[in-house]
Amino acid sequence: MRPFVTVALLLLGMPVLAQEPSSFLRQYAETGRFMNGRPVSARITPDEKSVLFLRASPTSNVRMLYAFDVATGQTRELLTPEALLKGAEETLSPEEKARRERMRVSARGFTSYSLSEDGKRLLVPLSGRLYIVDHATGKSTEVKTGPGTIDPRLSPDGKQVAYVREHDVYRVDLATNQEKRVTQGGTAEKTHGLAEFVAQEEMSRFSGYWWSPDAKSIAYTESDTADVEKLTVVDVMHPEQPGASFPYPRAGKANAKVRLGVTPVTGGKTVWAQWDARKYPYLATVKWDKGGPLTLVVQNRLQTEEQVLAVDPATGKTRVLHTEKDAALVNLHQDFPLWLEDGSGFLWFTERNGASEVELRKANGELDRSVVRPGAGFRALSRYVHADQTLFFIGDPNPTESHLWRVKAGGAPEKVATGTSGPAVEGGLVSKSGGLVVLNTQSPKAMLRTLVLKGDGTKLGELPEVAQEPSFTPNFEVRQVGPRKFWTSLVKPRDFKPGKKLPVIVDIYGGPIVTVVHQSMAAHLLDQWMADQGFLVVKVDGRGTPLRTSEWNRVVKHDLATIPLDDQIEAVQALAKEVPEMDLGRVGITGWSFGGYMSALAVMKRPDFFKAGVAGAPVTDWRDYDTHATERYLGLPEESPQAYEVSSLLTYAKKEGPIGALLVIHGTADDNVYFFHALKLSDALFRAGKPHQLLPLAGLTHMVPDPLVMERQYERVITHFQQNLK
Repeated sequence: MRPFVTVALLLLGMPVLAQEPSSFLRQYAETGRFMNGRPVSARITPDEKSVLFLRASPTSNVRMLYAFDVATGQTRELLTPEALLKGAEETLSPEEKARRERMRVSARGFTSYSLSEDGKRLLVPLSGRLYIVDHATGKSTEVKTGPGTIDPRLSPDGKQVAYVREHDVYRVDLATNQEKRVTQGGTAEKTHGLAEFVAQEEMSRFSGYWWSPDAKSIAYTESDTADVEKLTVVDVMHPEQPGASFPYPRAGKANAKVRLGVTPVTGGKTVWAQWDARKYPYLATVKWDKGGPLTLVVQNRLQTEEQVLAVDPATGKTRVLHTEKDAALVNLHQDFPLWLEDGSGFLWFTERNGASEVELRKANGELDRSVVRPGAGFRALSRYVHADQTLFFIGDPNPTESHLWRVKAGGAPEKVATGTSGPAVEGGLVSKSGGLVVLNTQSPKAMLRTLVLKGDGTKLGELPEVAQEPSFTPNFEVRQVGPRKFWTSLVKPRDFKPGKKLPVIVDIYGGPIVTVVHQSMAAHLLDQWMADQGFLVVKVDGRGTPLRTSEWNRVVKHDLATIPLDDQIEAVQALAKEVPEMDLGRVGITGWSFGGYMSALAVMKRPDFFKAGVAGAPVTDWRDYDTHATERYLGLPEESPQAYEVSSLLTYAKKEGPIGALLVIHGTADDNVYFFHALKLSDALFRAGKPHQLLPLAGLTHMVPDPLVMERQYERVITHFQQNLK
């Protein structure tokens, strides 16, 4: 008799696969999914003579700093963490660890750096300390700060460094190398200069302070979490240690109270920005661009309305430049507003006309014209070259691809360059003048490469990579299926035999913020490994996902469970009509985070279709997830109780009837989707008499960077499907 709950503990000798551990899985984990050793975080120097970048070794996540010479094509090592630490261990403060978790950064060593506007100085943070590096010589000088610096940034003139420590903003004048406190009175519950949890996790606003263009003032947030509920994460492997508590605003409960102040960098009186914070409690975006005023984007709590405000730093008074409204929701875009250097107007992102669009608005907020029209597939801003009014952007009308495009005033977008002749996923970094481009490119047959090009697309060189390459190329195809034209990808085993029926695994995210069907080799490596164990692996981007129309994205308003799941089934059935080898009597599903939610939902709501599922870090009850993400789609719990009921996994755990074979995996130290989500789901299933398995990952967060744990995790996943679908 199967037990109602099987707790499978990792690393305690539990057998997982009949065969030896997969050499691919081990290599996949140890190489950071084959991404270690590839250039990241490229920066073009203002003179366009050098490209700086970070890179780790093939089996290490410790990044070092390099410089590529555009003229000669030669690369030199500028700085290593070892040279600065001199044998000491790299340490991070709890605040920095939490910030990196929000940014999904698992690398060590140099994870970020900044470049002065003249290109002569680099600011490199490491282990809570700061270093100024001379670009020409590579010589480094430690900035004399107190311990535990967070979010360091050079001033626009390159003469000062600001950062946060001890809950306040500090700065150092590099000429004297002396630390001065800028703000006063910051505490753990009322921080100065740090972005609050929902700003980092849901708004992609990772900072809480901003330099003025003249480097004489700093705008900073004060985030008061006194009224925010505190949740505690306990290290279950060390019960002798106290837990760590975090302010976490669950849906319908109190958020942090955030206000924005402006103060001279020399210290002194703070002038607080004035806006209707009762109506617009979210400070979503702050910009202080050259040529423009201090500018804010504030949102109402339900995120159906936002305002663009110009702030007078001397008085704190604000004026409304633009109001954006949507009956369902307004999606944020942190690239905007972007002020023109002459102050004549600003660029703005909208979906008001049915799809993503970039507008030019006059200085008073009045619409001038559309720059990137709906249908072009705009996703991210790469550069606006003020001299000739050229906008470079990343995107594509086809949501499975992306490319670097340019559009000039009044013209149509044109592709800048491509690193491959076929479909690809690409992104680009463009110099200030538009004369140099760094193009990241990957395709169905090639892993990520980084090319250096002229502005017209002529290749000048390639940033060197030392990554290990996968031993195979995934056997996948991308196609649209069904009347709704769902984008899908299908991965077949490398020994695929036409006519032989195979069980199906749906690899899902399904949420309203990302897509999973990409023309990318890297995106299908793990799917190929699963397929080679005797499965057909399918990905589907159904309604509710981004990159198509506004209507397509917003259909999940007030119901995250029905259309997303129905679309997965409809798409799989449509694909099976074209691929008869798909055995629809043996379908499984797996995913993480929102994908974990969808996987658990699938085997509980539709066990007739999904016979087995693996749910990683699932949100069990949306009342227990954060305010900004949850209320955007479901509204306030007290106003839309039915939306929460129909979207909760607990609703389906309690219903009559069996469920598919379910394995729930969750990190016990997760501070995004807390571990109690898994326990609540397991408890509800146990009380309902429904067998399932629970696999806790001891000490792991929402990310799983540990190579051994990653290897064991996927071994366990494939075993679950082998046992229940074959």
